[in-house]
Amino acid sequence: MTLLASTAVSAQQWGDPPLPAGKDPETPSWPPRERLALWPGRPPGGPAQPIALDWTMNGPTGGRQLWVRGVETPEINVFRAPEPDGSAVLVIPGGGYDFVSVQSEGLEIADFLNTKGTTAFVLTYRLPGEGWTPCHLAPLQDAQRAMRLIRAKASTFGIDPERLGVLGFSAGGHLAADLTVSHGQRVHDAVDAVDSLSARPAFSGLIYPVATVQPGASHGGSRDKLLGPNPSQPLADARSPLRHITGETAPTFLVHAIDDDLVPVANTIDWLAACRAAEVPCEAHLYSEGGHGFALRAPKDSSASQWGEMFARWMRKHGG
Repeated sequence: MTLLASTAVSAQQWGDPPLPAGKDPETPSWPPRERLALWPGRPPGGPAQPIALDWTMNGPTGGRQLWVRGVETPEINVFRAPEPDGSAVLVIPGGGYDFVSVQSEGLEIADFLNTKGTTAFVLTYRLPGEGWTPCHLAPLQDAQRAMRLIRAKASTFGIDPERLGVLGFSAGGHLAADLTVSHGQRVHDAVDAVDSLSARPAFSGLIYPVATVQPGASHGGSRDKLLGPNPSQPLADARSPLRHITGETAPTFLVHAIDDDLVPVANTIDWLAACRAAEVPCEAHLYSEGGHGFALRAPKDSSASQWGEMFARWMRKHGG
């Protein structure tokens, strides 16, 4: 994934106050005041050296968005709906496993879900290239732990733990897909009673997802960041969610633009085919135009701008 020119905003510890809007009018207030660390101590497989948290605004004027790197303390960032109906979604932003796109694929998604009565939890997860071992499991460890922690505190958040789903974008779509098929895989030692709870999503939304890390079929940048150089075939197979769809896989909602030049649309088409073969409920929306990374920012006259409303209706029928 090509990174655009960036302007540094801040580098703080998670315990500091949220990042205030500065001179750049597009700078959001981040993180929210209600947020929760995933792990009671240091996450598993910690790097030997501290990681410097980096928040940067990236992109051209009129389209900037906040990216996060250096996640040493992964968190769920809580966005409560004004009129909650008990449904909840773990939102996983993308970023090619090189950064976390917390604005367009996190904050803006959470705001939208809140208008539908859904409580949203935006995940800031560890990036595999920042010294974690094993690097390919760190994001999945965080995603599993997030689902379990949300369920453990369901009464505090005012949600129904059986109505908790996941919504992921791009590389975050890979992580959401991996969680969907590998929620029961033991990827870290239990640290407390939370880890006895289920990490299975009731439903899954995969938006222009990286569904496989097989050579020639994936987004190369995401694959290289997650698996490192020259991964073995068994490792690539293990972290290719597309290969692990079964009849027990959660219902899935898919979105992709056919002209996506970063993540091949075949990732979505093949997921749909695998779900049909396994008799898993699945709905897919393919758009002729949209490129990659449009989230909820597609032009209003574009059909790709409607997927959010469609997802909100769909999830009500499939556990949300």
